Amino acid sequence: MLKRKEKSHVDSPERLNRLVDGTKIVGDVFSESNLRIDGEVQGNISTKGKVVIGENGLVNGNLTCQEADIEGKINGNLSVESLLILRETAKIAGDIQTARLHMEEGALFFGSCAMRNASANENTTPIQQENRTEDLVY
Repeated sequence: MLKRKEKSHVDSPERLNRLVDGTKIVGDVFSESNLRIDGEVQGNISTKGKVVIGENGLVNGNLTCQEADIEGKINGNLSVESLLILRETAKIAGDIQTARLHMEEGALFFGSCAMRNASANENTTPIQQENRTEDLVY
């Protein structure tokens, strides 16, 4: 018998927060679920879910989330636990920290990018991990 894959509470489609084009929020946004922004946010965004910034979306503040798919503009730092996707229309002015990055041709970011290791060895870079000798078997 096949079992249905249980969706997490955060990923449930009915728990999507949406800020439509023409709407502006001034202040910080905190959410337990997914968020789509087609309007403007003047403040920091923090969510345990996925954030989608539409092509007309604008965020003037820092973004902290599990996953992000960016088509619009962000003026602030990004901290993404898993996958960050920068679409061809994305424009980022700030530093990026993420475990995985997918960047389409045409996407722009002005700042630094640090790849975060999602494994238990978060404090070492992949190059340092490659050079460790205690894990070698002869």
